[in-house]
Amino acid sequence: MSQAPETLTSLLLAGAPESLHDALRSAPAPALEALLTELLDTGRAAWPTVPLAPAALFRHVGRHLRTEGTSLDALHQLHAADVYLACACAQGEPQALQLFEKHVLQKVAARLSRHLTAMVDEVLQVTRQRLLLGVHGGAPKIAEYSGRGSLGGWVRIVASRVGGELLEQAGRHEQTSTPPEALEQLLSRDDPERDVLQAHSRQALSESLQAALATLSERERALLRLHHLHGLTMDRIATLYAEPRSSVARHVAQARERLLKGTHRELATRLKLDGREVESLLGLVQSRLDLSLHRLMG
Repeated sequence: MSQAPETLTSLLLAGAPESLHDALRSAPAPALEALLTELLDTGRAAWPTVPLAPAALFRHVGRHLRTEGTSLDALHQLHAADVYLACACAQGEPQALQLFEKHVLQKVAARLSRHLTAMVDEVLQVTRQRLLLGVHGGAPKIAEYSGRGSLGGWVRIVASRVGGELLEQAGRHEQTSTPPEALEQLLSRDDPERDVLQAHSRQALSESLQAALATLSERERALLRLHHLHGLTMDRIATLYAEPRSSVARHVAQARERLLKGTHRELATRLKLDGREVESLLGLVQSRLDLSLHRLMG
């Protein structure tokens, strides 16, 4: 006995909670199928270079479908092109991620720059991480976008919340007078080189790192945070930024080099050491840069 051909309605039912199945099945079948076809065609027309399987799209739609009114009304109200793009981003489709960067995030950046000029790059980077990276193997947050409002508006809300969190963190940081004790964690307890450093040297190194970080741009700090703190590969960062891998790798290396040179200058000034002594201290930092950045930026 042959199986019935898979319809778009069956894909929608596969994603929808069982509590909505009766409502969906009660809708006129030809009208529902036609509406789903229109939704798919609208998404493909808006983003012709973005491949997305109908099963993925309609399972996404089904998961978020609410029926205030009829099922057809709920589907009519969806922002079809936005749902299509968001779903493809949730699937990790590279073309979708690049288009999301260009058509959504960059417009959000223009709005943010009116209020958070000095923090735009950092806000955008945290927003990228929050929306596009899954946590502990789970789906990324953009998979939660329902399509009932515009994708741009939804992302602006997320970015605004991120900006508020960063401003609050910056305020708490400014209120504390205790310098970060980065070097205490930078060196492991059983490291014999740790004993060479006197207390004033450890403090100077910690303060020098902090001062050098402050001279970097928001983008440079964001790149260092992604690579050294969060452990993202160059390929993954390139996908997030929609840039060539070689360009991202070069920028990360340049940011790292600027950080180390800035720390070198600060150490030489603060400790009045000669070049060899400064290089010795800086070597301890460079060998454990990931952990240092975790303390200073995390």
